[in-house]
Amino acid sequence: MSPVLHPAGLTDTVFFDLVGEDGGEPWRIFLHRPPGPAPEGGWPLLAITDGNAMIATAVDAVRVQGAYPGGTNVAPGVVMAIGYPTEGAYDPWRRSFDLSPPPGRAYPPFAADGPEVRTGGADRFLRFIEREALAAADAITPINPARRTLFGHSFGGLFALHALFSGTRAFTRFVAASPTIGWEDGVLTQTERRFLEAPALGGEVVVHLSAGEYEGDALAPFQYGREDTAERLERARTVRTAALTSAMAERLARVPNLRVLHETYPGETHMTMLPIAVSRAVRVAFPARED
Repeated sequence: MSPVLHPAGLTDTVFFDLVGEDGGEPWRIFLHRPPGPAPEGGWPLLAITDGNAMIATAVDAVRVQGAYPGGTNVAPGVVMAIGYPTEGAYDPWRRSFDLSPPPGRAYPPFAADGPEVRTGGADRFLRFIEREALAAADAITPINPARRTLFGHSFGGLFALHALFSGTRAFTRFVAASPTIGWEDGVLTQTERRFLEAPALGGEVVVHLSAGEYEGDALAPFQYGREDTAERLERARTVRTAALTSAMAERLARVPNLRVLHETYPGETHMTMLPIAVSRAVRVAFPARED
């Protein structure tokens, strides 16, 4: 049965809710379709986690950059942003489970009267994307299966890398911005190790890794002299996002058929990375001309 499409309040963009094959709460899928007929073979696709927070920025980036390919090298494409039926930018409880690799752990509630926080649901979420979300998007507008990109920021970047290392063939490009590589004692590196031992890529795969300048041993200038400065600095030095991302890029660059791109964005913090990372993901997913 085809999903019921609703206007998303953005140009050429709809949303629909989709329940996974194993039941449970639905995910909300935001889908941006360029005007006009699809190219031969179908549209390229950019799939984004944290869809509620990302969809508006992504749609603007595609519309503006795609209209001027001579100056941007961006062509139109379909954006599928996967989020939740909520008015907020995030659903912290479901996000924690969906985007984190197994085995997962239990954490105290976010609020005193809230449910226990669980992690470790990335494999279930990836199956939903592979088997159901992509099929639903393709039923609405034709998608080119050889030109699908997965993008995520923070926990979403962790998820994108887990999907790559798990051997998914649903995507040929992966964009991981500010990935939380050290999450839960570096559980991601276990999956990475198995991947490095036997990469088994079906063809050339592109991986784009990035982090902000202030995601390591130093905070942004405006973050000094505050009540939480010491706490923020200790957390940044513990998480070490920029250093771990750079080191992973070096390791992955040695894998045959894996084209690795790595950038550190000057002047950016973990959260100010968002619009820059979205724009870069659009450029990775929808190149008018390949390098």
